[in-house]
Amino acid sequence: MAFFALWMIASFSILGFGAYYMIEDGLKMEPFQVVNQALIYYMVFDLVFRYFLQKMPVINIKPLMYLPIERTKIVNFAIGKTMISFFNVLHAFFFIPFSIVLIIEGFPVLQVLAWYAAILGLIYCNNFINIFVNNKDIVFFGVVAVILVMIGLQYYGVFDVTQYTYPIFKGFYAVPYLAIIPIILAVVFYKMAFSYFKKNLYLDAGLSIKHDVAETQDYSWLNRFGSMSTFLKNDLKLLRRNKRSKMTIFMSFLFIFYGLLFFTGSIESYDGPFWRIFAGIFVSGGFLFTFGQFVPSWDSAYYPLMMSQNIRYKEYIASKWYLMVIATIISTIISVFYLYWGWQAYAAVVVGAIYNIGVNSHLVLWGGAYIKTPIDLTTSKKAFGDKQAFNTKTLLLTVPKLLLPMAIYAAGHYTLGEGFGFALVAISGLGGFLFKNKVFNIIEKVYKSEKYKTLAAYKQNN
Repeated sequence: MAFFALWMIASFSILGFGAYYMIEDGLKMEPFQVVNQALIYYMVFDLVFRYFLQKMPVINIKPLMYLPIERTKIVNFAIGKTMISFFNVLHAFFFIPFSIVLIIEGFPVLQVLAWYAAILGLIYCNNFINIFVNNKDIVFFGVVAVILVMIGLQYYGVFDVTQYTYPIFKGFYAVPYLAIIPIILAVVFYKMAFSYFKKNLYLDAGLSIKHDVAETQDYSWLNRFGSMSTFLKNDLKLLRRNKRSKMTIFMSFLFIFYGLLFFTGSIESYDGPFWRIFAGIFVSGGFLFTFGQFVPSWDSAYYPLMMSQNIRYKEYIASKWYLMVIATIISTIISVFYLYWGWQAYAAVVVGAIYNIGVNSHLVLWGGAYIKTPIDLTTSKKAFGDKQAFNTKTLLLTVPKLLLPMAIYAAGHYTLGEGFGFALVAISGLGGFLFKNKVFNIIEKVYKSEKYKTLAAYKQNN
C-alpha cells in the first residue's frame, strides 16, 4: 500500500507539472480551459474512488461514555480523521504544481489561489458527502448511472454537460470572491455530518424492533455434488444475502460491457489484436476476479470453525472453482452481442473464457491463499482497501493472469495469423483444465502451509 501511495503521489505530481504543456503542445488547446471542462468528471470519479476505497472512521464509544469527554470532541475527532486522509492530501500533488505552472505562465496569483481554494473546498465536499453516501448504495449507483449517461450523451454529441459546468469552474478564477461558495458548502456538509453523528452517539441509537419474514432455501438440487454441495449451498446463500457479495455480482455484470472500449474502435489506442485478448479475459472473468481473488476471505468469520472439522481442502477449493466456472460460462453467453463487431471480438471473449476456466481460475484460488484479509459481511467495510490484500506474491500472480495470454496470442499472431493466436490461447486454457487435479493438489498444499497464518490474520480486529 505504501508503494501504491508513492506511485499515486509521483503520478499526480508529474501530471501536475506537465499537464499544462502536454495539453498545449499535444492537443493544441488552451490548458486551463481543458482542465476546467474536465473538473466535473474529476470530482465525480473522486467520489466513486472514495466510495470503494476510503474507510470510514470507526470509534468504539462504549468505554468513552462514562469518561468526562464531551460528545462534540468525540465526533470532531472521528470526522477530523477523514479530513487528513490520503484521499484528500493526494489531490494537492496535482493541483498545487498545476497552480504553480499557471502562475509561471503569467496567470494572476490572486485569481489562481482563489481557483485552488475553490477546488479544495469541493474536494472536502466530496469527503463529507462520502460519509453519508457510504452506506446508501441506491444513492451511489443512481449518481453513477447519471454520470454514465452524461458521458455517453457527450461522446455522441447529444448533450455536453461540460458546457454548463465549465463557466462555474472558470468563474472561481474570473471572480475570485466566488471561491468562498465551495468553502461554505464544505462547512455546511461538515455541520450536517457533525449533527448526524452527534445525534446518534448513543449505545442504543438506531435500535428498533424490526419484523422480517424469514425465508429459507435448501438448494436440494445441489445434493448431486456430494459433500461439496455443502460449500456450494453456503456460497449461494452468501451471494444472495450479503451486501458485499452482491457487489461482486453487480461488478461482474459491469465487466461484460468492458469490451465496448476495445471492440467498437471508439478508442484508437485500444484498437489492436492484443487488446482483444486483454478485453476477452475481463469480459468473461468479471466474477472470477471480483469473487475468486477473495477466497477464502469470504468465509473468514467461520474459517476457524471450518478448520476444526473434518473438511478436505480439495473439496472446499473445488466448490469455489465450480462456482467461478459457471459464472464465466454465463458471462460468455451474455456477451454474444459482441458478434455485432465481428467474429474476432466474440472469439476473444470465448478463448478468454477458456483461458479463465483452465488457468486463471486456478491462479486466483492460489493467490487467495496469500490474501489474508478478513471480510466482515455484517458491515459495509471495504476489503478492497485493506493492506493485506496487496503483497508481492499476489502481485506476481497477476502477470500470468493478464500478460501471459497476450504473449501467447502474440506468438501465434506473428507466425500463422490471428486464428492461430486464438487457438494457442484456447489450447493453453484446455491444458490447464486437463491438469486440474494436479494443480488442485499444489493449491491444497499452499492452503495447508498458510493455514495457521490465515487463522491468525482472521482473528485480528481490523
